[in-house]
Amino acid sequence: MILPSVLSENARIHARRPAVLDDDGMFTWAEFADRVARAAGILRHLGLRRGGRFAVLMRNSFRQAELLWAGYWSGIVPVPINWRLSPAEIAVILEDSECSLVAAEEEFLPVLDSPELSAWRKQVLRVEATGGRKAEYEALLAAAAPAAVEPVLENDDAILLYTGGTTGRSKGVRLSHRNILANAWQIGMVSGIRTGDVYSHVAPMFHSADLHGTVGFLMGCSHVYLPQFTPAAAAASIERYRVTIAHWVPTMIRMFTEAADSTRHDTSSLRMLFYGSSPMPVEWVRAVCALFPGIELFHCYGLTETSPLLTILDSASLRSCLESGDTSLLKSAGRPLPGVELRILDGDGRSLPPGEKGEIVVRGPNVSKGYLKRDRENAEVFRDGWFHTGDVGRLDEDGYLFLVDRKKDMIITGGENVYSSEVEAVLYLHPGVSEAAVIGVPDDRYGEALFAVIVPRAGVTLTAEEIIDHCRAHIGGYKIPRRIAFVDALPRTAVGKVQKAALRARYRVTQGRALG
Repeated sequence: MILPSVLSENARIHARRPAVLDDDGMFTWAEFADRVARAAGILRHLGLRRGGRFAVLMRNSFRQAELLWAGYWSGIVPVPINWRLSPAEIAVILEDSECSLVAAEEEFLPVLDSPELSAWRKQVLRVEATGGRKAEYEALLAAAAPAAVEPVLENDDAILLYTGGTTGRSKGVRLSHRNILANAWQIGMVSGIRTGDVYSHVAPMFHSADLHGTVGFLMGCSHVYLPQFTPAAAAASIERYRVTIAHWVPTMIRMFTEAADSTRHDTSSLRMLFYGSSPMPVEWVRAVCALFPGIELFHCYGLTETSPLLTILDSASLRSCLESGDTSLLKSAGRPLPGVELRILDGDGRSLPPGEKGEIVVRGPNVSKGYLKRDRENAEVFRDGWFHTGDVGRLDEDGYLFLVDRKKDMIITGGENVYSSEVEAVLYLHPGVSEAAVIGVPDDRYGEALFAVIVPRAGVTLTAEEIIDHCRAHIGGYKIPRRIAFVDALPRTAVGKVQKAALRARYRVTQGRALG
């Protein structure tokens, strides 16, 4: 089965049911499918063909959704771009993916005027955030001839998602039609999502978390797109469109439960809330249950390479924890989804028994075929039929997965993945920095915050403000360390490796101002 089949079936079976609910109006499944076919016609008119790629630089919107589905429809692979990245980081992705077009929202057109992106200035499809008679994109759509579905294969690339942001770490993950649809079926089997539900797309659509919403397409749900999360916007959207399903990160959930705006709107329609990136403290879980009586909570674990989910801690298990008083299971990421095989391996590749910590490896129909142009990484990560996640975890006797550490030193801040080596590489560009290490420390708002530990060059005096300004010129804002310590030396092992565990132990309780 391929993704266009889902859209065609919805247009046939649910022709008059709402597919999109938006300030610009309601679009039925028949209307949305027509818009997708016309958007595919625009792409073909602009010279793109099956197997080609185009970038999407937009906030969440149904127009971005129809462009992504236009790619699926025509066999042209969309490459959603994180709009928080710097122009230099965006250029790396565009070059690596060989995109021949950038579909950009008006807000981000100035970004394309940057010197680093000059090669793509004449290859831009302008997309307005709202419709209207003067909207260029809507005029193009109305004039376009609907394109016929391209007979793609289920193992063809459907989308290319990038996991990092700089030259050393950025990798394009190739996800096929089979990968994405398999995960949608897996989620549907354990969640109870159904036709008539209203799915709110809150996770950025450049992020693999939004692929979770494919199950909503599979089930014929209605879809609402939130351009950017704030508690007020989320609450108003739930009330206006009677949203029933959302997928948030713990940071969003805490912001929502603590905001006065959350109680000023009727949010009683929300019946199902998925959350991922990290477990939630028990008091946060109780706060959600108090705010949304009867809510079904699901804790998820996954990666971009797994389209995205691998495990789910189901609502019944969560409720049972709260009712029994034994909340230890709340730290679990749940059990593998149907069709997912998960093992814990030691350093020699041998399976470990329950309770033992090791690397999490998985296989299943939702696992990516690999990274674009990364033969070495593919050989290391996708081997012997298994995907080696780089995450460390353990299984209990009942098959529940507990994450222990991130083998790759990845930091999750506000739901965004940041590799410490990316930030360290930027810090080393500063002439006054001799050594640098970046770690994640607990943060009440974002889950983790970036903390940089820096050894200045001899005779050089650095300030936190100077380092932050330097980083701002090279990387996206969410990757910039906001807490900085200046030290005489970094702790190292006998073979010279930085002991990040020692740094985490030293700085994990540090809050507030940067340290000097």
